[in-house]
Amino acid sequence: MQETRHQQGQVTAVRGAVVDAAFPAGALPRIEDCIVVRDRDGGQVLAEVQAHLDATNLRAIALQATGGLRRGDVVEPGQGPLQVPVGEAVLGRLLDVTGSLRDGGDPLPAQTPLRPIHRSPPPLAEQTAATALFATGIKVIDLLAPLGQGGKAAMFGGAGVGKTVLVMELIHAMEQSYRGLSVFAGVGERTREGQELLADMQQSGVLDRTVLVYGQMNEPPGARWRVPFTALAVAEYFRDEQQRNVLLLMDNVFRFVQAGAELSGLLGRLPSRVGYQPTLAGEVAALQERIASVHGAAVTAIEAVYVPADDFTDPAVTTIAAHADSTVVLSRAMAAEGFYPAIDPIASSSILLDPLVVGEEHARVAIEVRRTIEHYRELQDVIALLGVEELGSADRRIVGRARRLQRFLTQPFAVTEAFTGVPGRSVAVADTIAGCRAILAGQCDAWQESSLYMVGTLEEAAAREAKGPAAKAAGKAAA
Repeated sequence: MQETRHQQGQVTAVRGAVVDAAFPAGALPRIEDCIVVRDRDGGQVLAEVQAHLDATNLRAIALQATGGLRRGDVVEPGQGPLQVPVGEAVLGRLLDVTGSLRDGGDPLPAQTPLRPIHRSPPPLAEQTAATALFATGIKVIDLLAPLGQGGKAAMFGGAGVGKTVLVMELIHAMEQSYRGLSVFAGVGERTREGQELLADMQQSGVLDRTVLVYGQMNEPPGARWRVPFTALAVAEYFRDEQQRNVLLLMDNVFRFVQAGAELSGLLGRLPSRVGYQPTLAGEVAALQERIASVHGAAVTAIEAVYVPADDFTDPAVTTIAAHADSTVVLSRAMAAEGFYPAIDPIASSSILLDPLVVGEEHARVAIEVRRTIEHYRELQDVIALLGVEELGSADRRIVGRARRLQRFLTQPFAVTEAFTGVPGRSVAVADTIAGCRAILAGQCDAWQESSLYMVGTLEEAAAREAKGPAAKAAGKAAA
C-alpha cells in the first residue's frame, strides 16, 4: 500500500488556480496533502489537495501561479501537508506561503527544521486563559479594550480609517516594551505596503526578532488562503519547542476569507450568505483555534480586519469577531473629525475589562468614560438643532467633559512622525487612568479643548494649557 501511495499522476484539467489530476487506483494523496505539478519546461507548482472527485481523481488548489501548466503534466504526491522552515534561522527573513525566501538573502542552513502548516490546536486541557494585560501604550486601547497576553485582538475598520497604521504602531510599541519574537503575516497586502513594512523594520532594528510571511494581493488566491497557516507553523514552533512568547500579527484576515470565497467558487461549491463560501465558519475556526497559549508560552494575536462597505453585520466580520477576546472598532466618522487613532470608544470592547482582571479603579474609570461619551452622543442631535446653550447646566458640563475626553484619547504615533513631524507618544496605563479620572472630576473644565488634543499624558496637556495664555499675550504685544 505504501508503494502505491507514491505513484505519479497526471494533470487532467487546469482552471485558473484549480488543478484536477488523475492517479492510479489506491494512490490518491490525502486531503490537505501537498502535491507537486511538474511542467514540461522543468518548472514546478505546489498545490494542496482539496477534494477527491472519485476513486482515482482529485481536485487541488495551486499555491503558486499555474501559467504554463497543461493536461498531461506529471503530478508527484508529497509526504503529507506542505512543510515550511521554522526556528532561529528564519528570524529576520521574508518567506512566502511555501516557505521559500523572498528577501534576496543567503539560503537557509541545510539543518533548518521543517514543520507542516496543518496541525491540530493544543488540547483544551493544556491551554491557558489570557489574564495578564498586554500594555500597548495606546491610551484608548489600554483603557477601553485592553489586550491580554495569549489573547486574540481584532482591529475592525473600513477602507482608509487606519488599520494598517494601528498594526504598525503596535509592532513599534511591542518592540519598545515587549522585546519578544514577532511573526507578521501579510495576507493579501499591497506590494507597496509589504515593501514599506520591510524597510521600516530594517531601519528600526526589529527585523532580527521578526519573521515576515507574505501572500500578497498579486499572488494566486491559494497563496493568500494558506499564508496565515505558514505564519502559524512558525509561531507554534517557537511556542512549543522553545517555550517562547510570540506576537502574531495578521494584516488582513478579511483577505483570507476573501481568498477562500474565490477558491470555493472555483471548486464548484454553491455560495452561502452574501455570496460567501458555505465553509466560512469552519475555515475561520481552523485558523483561529490554533492561536492558543499553553503552559509556559503564549501566542498573542493582533489581527486587522477589513469591513466591506463599513457593514459590521457582514458574515465574514461577525464570524471573525466571535473568536476575538478584544475588538477594536475604527470609526470613519471619528477619522473625519480628526480623532486619531479613530477608535470608537463605545463599540470597542474586551472581555478583560473586568475588575477582577484590570482592577476596580480601571474598570470604574472606563465605564464612566463610556457613559459620558455615550451621553454626549445622545445629545448631539439636540445640539445640532438648538445649540449647546439650550442644554441644562448638568448636560453642558457632561458635553464639555466628553469632548475633552475624546481629545485626550487621541495621541500621535511613532510610525506617522515622518508625515506629521510630531514625535510619537507611548502612555502608561496608570497615566491614562489618572488623566481620564481628572477630566471626569472636572479638573480640566476650564481648559481649552485644543490643549488635550494629540498629547500623551495629562501633564503634557497641562504644560500646553499653561503656555496658551502666555503665547496669546506675547502675540498681542508683538502686534
